[in-house]
Amino acid sequence: MERGNRKTITGTVTSDKMDKTITVTVERLVQHPRYKKYVRKYTKLKAHDAKEEAKLGDRVELMETRPISRTKNWRLIRIIAKKGND
Repeated sequence: MERGNRKTITGTVTSDKMDKTITVTVERLVQHPRYKKYVRKYTKLKAHDAKEEAKLGDRVELMETRPISRTKNWRLIRIIAKKGND
């Protein structure tokens, strides 16, 4: 059975202190409506990391999923780059 297209997003792990949960900061560029300058905006997401393999500073890819808890709607797909190997 094929699932629908789910959103995927990449970001940087900013916290791995919780049990099976990581906090990921996602950066996006938004154009200012009046001045047309691009401004960086950041979003903090909580993601499910069942194997607890992502560490602080890693670049990770997340996929949207069903609500796992009150604030957790994303899960870890893969680690793109470890902290020291950018």
